Amino acid sequence: MIRILETVVGQVAATQGSGFQSFMPLVMVGAMFVIMYFFLIRPQMKQQKEHANMLSSLKKGDKVITSGGIWGVVVGISDADNIVVIRIDENTKVEVAKAYVVGVKKEGSAALPAQPK
Repeated sequence: MIRILETVVGQVAATQGSGFQSFMPLVMVGAMFVIMYFFLIRPQMKQQKEHANMLSSLKKGDKVITSGGIWGVVVGISDADNIVVIRIDENTKVEVAKAYVVGVKKEGSAALPAQPK
């Protein structure tokens, strides 16, 4: 009976291998997190920072495009309410939340910078 137990315990110890193999799944999860950070989280944070810088540098006279595709010229900015007043025609003005301005065309530039999708 003791011989059988020694044999079973020996086989179990042989199949478990070294202690490193038991930590391999944790290493893989950690590696996946690092990969996700550098390919998804970090670029998104950079894009948000660029958008925030663009919004903070808005001024009257800038030609902008909203997320709805409306082109217009900024005629007023309310930093307290985060609202931008955009003139889209001679007698037509629209109030838009500042966050919905997605691009600015500066004077003399050919086009807006390409927005990543």
